[in-house]
Amino acid sequence: MTEVTREVFGHLPQKAGGGAVEKFLLKSDSVKVEIISLGCIITALETKGRDGKLSDIVLGFDRLEGYVNKHPYFGATIGRVANRIANGKFTMEGKEYQLALNNPPNSLHGGNKGFDKVLWTPEVLINGIRFSRTSPDGEEGYPGELKVWVTYTLDGGELAINYRAQSSSTTPVSLTNHAYFNLAGQGSHDIYNHMVSIEADSYLPVNDTLIPTGEVAAVQDTAFDLRKPVELGRHMQKFQLPGFDHNFCLEQSEARHYCARFRSFPIFPCSLGTNCISLYRAHHPPSGRTMEVCTTQPGIQFYTGNFLDGLLEGKGGSVYPKHSAFCLETQNWPDAVNKPHFPNALLRPGEEYNHTTWLTFTAA
Repeated sequence: MTEVTREVFGHLPQKAGGGAVEKFLLKSDSVKVEIISLGCIITALETKGRDGKLSDIVLGFDRLEGYVNKHPYFGATIGRVANRIANGKFTMEGKEYQLALNNPPNSLHGGNKGFDKVLWTPEVLINGIRFSRTSPDGEEGYPGELKVWVTYTLDGGELAINYRAQSSSTTPVSLTNHAYFNLAGQGSHDIYNHMVSIEADSYLPVNDTLIPTGEVAAVQDTAFDLRKPVELGRHMQKFQLPGFDHNFCLEQSEARHYCARFRSFPIFPCSLGTNCISLYRAHHPPSGRTMEVCTTQPGIQFYTGNFLDGLLEGKGGSVYPKHSAFCLETQNWPDAVNKPHFPNALLRPGEEYNHTTWLTFTAA
């Protein structure tokens, strides 16, 4: 059984549009998830360790003010298009569209006021919460009126996030969630001692503005070959990597498939098939937490919190320095709207965008 409760989290200032922001708590025997109606943001996610005690494993803020002010998309739903679009431009059906350059020289995560910065309409379900909104034609430069539904459901230790969208005219769409995870608990200093493996055969190289070059590169014999577990900090040092902020290419499938796994040490061979990730936080007392990710999306952006700078005060007075969390953003490939050989990024009238990501938490 999943318990669903709601309460007022705060009120938006008039400069942010005004209105009450609600918080919804989804609670099972092993997981607690808090989500607010501003940006469908996951503000807390508590999971049990081996000792049976709950710890919050996502970065964020205690008060609404933190989410209203500028922040690195903590826990937010991202849209219309997640990730970067080169030079904020794309051409579709013979017409060029110019988007906001909010991450110069590119457009990032939907623009100046993406889906993360607006109030959504909530609907309480038996085992979760569904948020909806209509993005008007021309919002942030995108064509077409887009109806969007984001549904969170909790079943035991499994949190599912479903994204649906329908458009009045052809438009690019790629939706994701931008939660920052640390299985040692939010506020832990870094993730260098996490063990990582990603069972993906290819990834997307990027230029100096983090736009994919267009090459779909084999991971074999590169720093991106994470098919066998590596210690994250030592691996980045060995290859002189400032961190990961790259798309790993998943098997093209409309069916649910495993794409990621996070597990406390020791590392065991993954029995879940392809596309597995294992992470371990060595300096934290072993929690036994495991997080498994499944998705219907064609890509997963592995990001190691490279732009965190320790200046934001988070929950409980925590600060979040560089590499203090990781993100796994299941989505379409970045800049796909400008690269015809990437998976299709366009939603046409009469079609439905429908993708789901599942996060499963266990302790052993």
